[in-house]
Amino acid sequence: MNDERHRQPVTVDVNVLVRAVAQRDRTEFWSWPSPPPASSNPAADCIGIFNDAEEFSLFLSPHILRNVKRVLTDPDDGYGWPEPDADDYVAVLTEIAEASGGEVLDPTVTVTDCVADYEDNRILELVLASGLLLLVSSDMSHLVPMSPWRGTPIITPAQFVGRVDGMRRSPRR
Repeated sequence: MNDERHRQPVTVDVNVLVRAVAQRDRTEFWSWPSPPPASSNPAADCIGIFNDAEEFSLFLSPHILRNVKRVLTDPDDGYGWPEPDADDYVAVLTEIAEASGGEVLDPTVTVTDCVADYEDNRILELVLASGLLLLVSSDMSHLVPMSPWRGTPIITPAQFVGRVDGMRRSPRR
């Protein structure tokens, strides 16, 4: 494991955290794919990269974790998970954040830059409050087009995984 001081602070949008488990068995939170090679689920690969705790530290907020649980347990969103399963997943995400040198942080700043989606401002607040260097999102309608937001790149899970995969394959590593 690399020294925590050399890990880059990153966060992920709710949609990435949901997609990471959308096609997985809800009881398999202890095993995550990690490039190389990249899997067919870039969102799950992102969680695997954070779980490795080598290059990146994961930062989350109570807002992100609440919304992951809300989306996974809402039958109208197509998931309909039982609450205990969603609680287990939120606990695993919290553990991954802490083990990677990140944390669950409740931002005290207010951002209103994303007029089209109030919820996206809560993600941007975490970026601003913690000085994150990167935001990973699948929100092609609102967040990704804002990149770079106040100097912070916003990239898709596939872009993030592709860069990490290439970096890890580099002979200079």
